[in-house]
Amino acid sequence: MNITLRQLQIFESVAQTQSYTRAAESLFMTQPAVSMQMRQLEETVGLDLFERQGKKIVITRAGEKLRKHANIITDRVEVMQSSIAKLKKVQHEQIKISAATTANHFVTHMMAEFSRQHQDIKITLDITNRETLVKQLQNYDPDFVIMGEPPTKLDLDSRLIMENPLIVIASPEHPVVKKYKSKNVPMDRVLKESFVVREEGSGTKAAIRRHFKKNGLDFVSSYEMSSNESIKHAVVAGLGLGIVALHTIKLELEAGKLIILNVENFPLERHWHLVSRKGRRLSHAAIEFQTFILESASDYQKGYEHFL
Repeated sequence: MNITLRQLQIFESVAQTQSYTRAAESLFMTQPAVSMQMRQLEETVGLDLFERQGKKIVITRAGEKLRKHANIITDRVEVMQSSIAKLKKVQHEQIKISAATTANHFVTHMMAEFSRQHQDIKITLDITNRETLVKQLQNYDPDFVIMGEPPTKLDLDSRLIMENPLIVIASPEHPVVKKYKSKNVPMDRVLKESFVVREEGSGTKAAIRRHFKKNGLDFVSSYEMSSNESIKHAVVAGLGLGIVALHTIKLELEAGKLIILNVENFPLERHWHLVSRKGRRLSHAAIEFQTFILESASDYQKGYEHFL
């Protein structure tokens, strides 16, 4: 039975007004168009839905049965349309962001400023490791991913945000600090010390290994940690030297708990990227966020320049 939603809407209007003419006026249609749609509906149903009594159009018993079902159907359609409208509104006002754990500090600060300027936009933030970020990009999950080097095997739109230097950190009481003070520490000399770095498989660990290999040296870590917080605590405690992103240690530098060791061929220059899947349709809110990040990143970067 091929009954259209439009036919049911016209049918309900005719049943309510008991007039093709008044139904046509309320629906902004012509009277012949209404009559034609009702004839087609009766042919589809195989029963008369209306009968004329003098100048009035009266609904038949079959019409009453159909009207009950039509009311249910049109009510459900209205509920569906309302739900979809609300979903569209939420999608336009909500952004889903994922970021590397090493980006946590600067991402949250930049998001706070963005939220102050766009109070109607809600942001969902997932701070996670590189492996999860790559999987999320594969699944077209977040609007944006903020990460170091983007994966090369995915079709991505990648925008450079700002520099992401990796630096060697130490406790102020570490023997190397006391021996070399402000002098440049040779790379081969620093490798004689214990190192606390990120775990195998992290983007930071891979970048460190490539950097030392480029300079003809093999890097071997003594301790591996799953988070930058653990690395910072370990270095403060004197467990060894660390190699971390500059943006992760601002508070510790300001408090004097950590210092940046002046090591040959460091900082290791890397960059933060704002990444999304090509072909992903961005909402107006997501575009606003993208514009804000790209325009404000350079100002945020200046807050770290005096540490180097």
